[in-house]
Amino acid sequence: MAKQNREVEFGWFIPTTGDGKYIGVKPERESTGEYMIEVGKAAEQAGFTFALIPTGGSCIDSWIVGSQIAAHTKILKPLVAFRPGLIAPVLAARMAASLDYVSGGRALVNVVSGGAPADLIATGDPLAHNHDERYERTREFLEIVKEVWTRSKRNGEQFLAANSSYGSNEKLSYKGKYYQLDGGASLPAPVQDPHPPLYFGGSSKAGKRTAAETADVYLMWAEPLDWIREQIDEMETLRAELKREKGIERKLRYGLRAQVLVRPTEEEAWREARDIISKVDPAAIERSKARFDNTDATGQKRQNELREQSRNNDFLIAPNLWAGLSTVRGGGAMLLVGTPEQVSDRLLEYVDLGISSFILSGYPHLEEAKITGELLLPLVKRKLAQREGRDPHPFHETA
Repeated sequence: MAKQNREVEFGWFIPTTGDGKYIGVKPERESTGEYMIEVGKAAEQAGFTFALIPTGGSCIDSWIVGSQIAAHTKILKPLVAFRPGLIAPVLAARMAASLDYVSGGRALVNVVSGGAPADLIATGDPLAHNHDERYERTREFLEIVKEVWTRSKRNGEQFLAANSSYGSNEKLSYKGKYYQLDGGASLPAPVQDPHPPLYFGGSSKAGKRTAAETADVYLMWAEPLDWIREQIDEMETLRAELKREKGIERKLRYGLRAQVLVRPTEEEAWREARDIISKVDPAAIERSKARFDNTDATGQKRQNELREQSRNNDFLIAPNLWAGLSTVRGGGAMLLVGTPEQVSDRLLEYVDLGISSFILSGYPHLEEAKITGELLLPLVKRKLAQREGRDPHPFHETA
């Protein structure tokens, strides 16, 4: 089991395909620039320190949204997406370092190796139908990104004249299966040391191995505790193998992506939760199921399995953990439902397994950021502080 990391962070989610109280129907609100900024500001005020910006399909580009969010907040860190195979690694390194620079060291990077098959085909990924090779490519991609970041730091120069050829920057030569470079270099250097943290999701064996070798935070979608424990144990085994076979000892944190809905009473919370999918046409549920079943993503297959296992139990898969949204929503659809006391206890159970990064969200994202910030975050942070005998009051400070 992973050693518990007491520095627990809480992130929110920026909706880039519309927003509203109900899912499975046309969104009530458009994801305009103004609205997404408003959600980002609300998340920051609520006490969240970062925000995941989704990628793929009909999502507005995460880099554009992330830059906009960073420009209108003070401490909130945008978590934007690297998509190996759809962008060159050195260009990706420059983009992330540039966002890190203009935001004052607030860039976070979400490494997305796959996605919906239709999206991979539409965006021209030559490995759209080769799941494991996508992770091999991601490993090479991140090796290049990290190395050009390291060399830009070593150089010490931030910017060069337009007619300069990277000055004293040490160039990178790289010959891999998927990428070849002769003279690779990136500026500006990242602000964060050693570089913007890399968040990485991938539940398959290939995904886990690449994450163990490259990631700073390994992300999982919400699942029952024993399922999460098993995944963390697998990652710890891979870390041990990496040390034993290659002499490489890497630090790795664990993160959880979950929907959340807290209310003063349990009855109100469950009523609101079921209301989220109350307007969905049964035909839309069938179409969603067919789409979710047509995936090579191990994480989505696990979500599908949880949904089907819980179907005859009103989709309740564990205490306060509900799979109802997964009948319509793909990805991280499992919802933590209940009172602040109940949901804070559920989060602490994940912390006890080794989770130190939570990415939460709820419908609609603007109002739920405020409610979660008022009812849940102060309580769970206070409980964490009390466990360690620390003063809980610093957690209440917001920008």
